[in-house]
Amino acid sequence: MKYIFGLVFFSVSLWCDTLDGLIHYAIRHSIVIKQSQAQAELSEIKRQESKVQQFGELNLISDYTHYNTARTLAPLTPGALGAGVPITTSQDIFYAGASYTVPLFTGFAQTRQIEISTLAKQMAEVKMRLTKEQLIYNIRSLYLSILAQKEILKAQQTYSTALYTLTKQIAYEVKLGKKAKIDLLKAQANAQDAKTQVEILKTNISITKATLASLVGKKVDTFKAIKIKLNKPSYSIERLYAQSTQLAKVEVEEMALRKADKVISKSQALKLPQVNFSSFVGKNYGQDLATDNWDNETLWQAGINVKWNLVDFGKRDLAVQQAKIEKMEAIFNKEQTLLDLRKLLTQGISKVKQSYAKYMGNKVQFRLSQKSEKIEQVRYENDVSTLNDLLLVKGQTQLIRAKVIESKYNYQKSKYYLDYLLEKGVRK
Repeated sequence: MKYIFGLVFFSVSLWCDTLDGLIHYAIRHSIVIKQSQAQAELSEIKRQESKVQQFGELNLISDYTHYNTARTLAPLTPGALGAGVPITTSQDIFYAGASYTVPLFTGFAQTRQIEISTLAKQMAEVKMRLTKEQLIYNIRSLYLSILAQKEILKAQQTYSTALYTLTKQIAYEVKLGKKAKIDLLKAQANAQDAKTQVEILKTNISITKATLASLVGKKVDTFKAIKIKLNKPSYSIERLYAQSTQLAKVEVEEMALRKADKVISKSQALKLPQVNFSSFVGKNYGQDLATDNWDNETLWQAGINVKWNLVDFGKRDLAVQQAKIEKMEAIFNKEQTLLDLRKLLTQGISKVKQSYAKYMGNKVQFRLSQKSEKIEQVRYENDVSTLNDLLLVKGQTQLIRAKVIESKYNYQKSKYYLDYLLEKGVRK
């Protein structure tokens, strides 16, 4: 028999979607993660593009030109003119060949661009990590919300059943003449209100499930309960903030600062000479007007080009100044990120403490309310108090029960929020 129970329990576990299982599935299939991965892949392609540009270009080229007067297939030189050899001339000249150009010196602008692209790739990878952290926190938060709503729904259904039983009892006593019909009407109204709340909770659960499904990338119907252990918080803001230098969100801002330095260097490189190498080899073809025969000439050339812009009326200076301003923005962004992080950590710790205090307070109130409800039930049955008093205390007990459940899950949510701020979600 115990094996049968074990098999049933194992089967139920397989059908339930665990929180960790949904997170792992979402990281592989979520559209948000796929978009982030695409951005990382794009930054890698741009980095490779920057690297291959330093090797120049090799092109195959061809052309056909018709001239109004005859042209030679190759430029005339003193040696060709003095040799007395007939020179081929044609009005229709074709040429085909290959050219190769490569930058030899760009004032280190090309090197800086490669470094900038490398940093951009690293930033994209870190941002993808942050996207995963955000996704994990959102999934955890929604998952807990559904568990809380389902638990509150169960309590509300129990409450609704209790009111229905009370209504039947009062209806019976009305027939016997022990209770007034007004009590029955009040009990029926409260029972209907409790039933309506059940339907509202079911609708809210459906909406939250749909939101969770859109994040995960699949439909989620069953949920496995999470064991929540509530301990009195004992966090240190200074200790947590000291860990912030290792966080990805700070690392991104540091990379942005290094990238800004590279952009400044690249802009300053425009003030240095630009040296390029170019070469060409090919053949010219044409029909000789004198002999009516086709002829060809092999041509090749190689050269180094130097360009040094001395005056551009401040264009390069403006580019450098713009890059320096962008660096200042990067510095400000990093400082603001650290300030925001301290603020968010303070808020996160406060949320944990508040949710713990609310849970403990609600728990005490719930026990007292349960005792009050039992006493009021006896008082009503002995005609010492009115139905209004009984229904009021029952409603208060149900409200506090919902607050106990809500504060318990809010405590876990606030802990997950701290994990999100400290970027512990992906590493877990």
